[in-house]
Amino acid sequence: MVPFVLLAPLIGPLLDRFNHGRRWAIGTTLALRAFLAWVLASAIVDDSVWLYPTALGALVASKSYAVTRAAAVPRLLPQGITLVKANSRLTIAGLLGMMAGGGIAGALSRIGPDWSLRAAFVLYIVATVLAIRLPSRVDSDRGESDFAGDEAASPTRRLRALPVSVRYVLWLLTGARMLSGFLTLFLVFLMREHPIPGISGSLVVGLVAGAAGVGNALGSFIGNRKHNPPPELLATILLGVAVAAAVTATFVYAVWSLVALGLIAGLFGQLGKLNLDALIQRDVQDRLRGRVFAWSETLLQTFWVIGGAAGIVVPLQPRLGFAVVSGAITLALLAALRSRSTGQGRASVGESAPDLAGGR
Repeated sequence: MVPFVLLAPLIGPLLDRFNHGRRWAIGTTLALRAFLAWVLASAIVDDSVWLYPTALGALVASKSYAVTRAAAVPRLLPQGITLVKANSRLTIAGLLGMMAGGGIAGALSRIGPDWSLRAAFVLYIVATVLAIRLPSRVDSDRGESDFAGDEAASPTRRLRALPVSVRYVLWLLTGARMLSGFLTLFLVFLMREHPIPGISGSLVVGLVAGAAGVGNALGSFIGNRKHNPPPELLATILLGVAVAAAVTATFVYAVWSLVALGLIAGLFGQLGKLNLDALIQRDVQDRLRGRVFAWSETLLQTFWVIGGAAGIVVPLQPRLGFAVVSGAITLALLAALRSRSTGQGRASVGESAPDLAGGR
């Protein structure tokens, strides 16, 4: 949870201040991960007290990389490729890379646990060089401006500055992030206190995590299709299905209900994000798109933390826990519906940034 807490208030403003060095920002996060992977390799062998602080640093660097890369994507779109399709392809490439990396790490771990991390060190060094060699337009912010009209604007003002369609789906997606954060932490501890009779708690966690991974991959492939329902409609349907799955898990505490919830959480999280990307691509003007994209990602990470915190604070009772997350997702839907009634973003349509929605 700590990386999300640290990044939410820090990474967005840092990116805004260093617009002309995005290649170096991405490269720095990768170089830092290379260094920390090497340190971790030694810490694991020596059972050093630096193991956990270094692992925490690696997580922070990993999340920083994700946000810096996300902010660069709109500036690198090839002709004729939409933002949603580009992010869908990036996710698919990431899944393939994860499988390949897992195979390499598994093979090298037979030599010693540190060798997997030394292989990661080499990969991060290569990635650092590739990041620095990205096209120069990644560093160009010509014509860009802050979409809220003020870099010190509050989150509430920034939300109101967004087009209604983007704000609506963003609120829906906070439900997906809360569900993901909640499941990540609540389920692990729940399996220790209240395991499902006749099956290992670790196996249940593995099945749910695997189902979430399948849902994530399925969301990427669906998002890459040419013909999908309108993003607002699809995101609303996904949230409704997620609420139904969470309510089912509340009353039926079984392996199949938990696996179904994990599958829906993965699908909702990935496909919902791709729908949000599509709306940002469609309704936000080019010169503001990068800022909106980066800020929305840090906001969603904050809601992951809220869900994860709920997973720690809520008593380890299946019915109570899943009832809480069902209520949280429902609140996200209510907030999304309420956001529709506030009209078009005032700060953007008004004085500071009159063309946020491109005149729509």
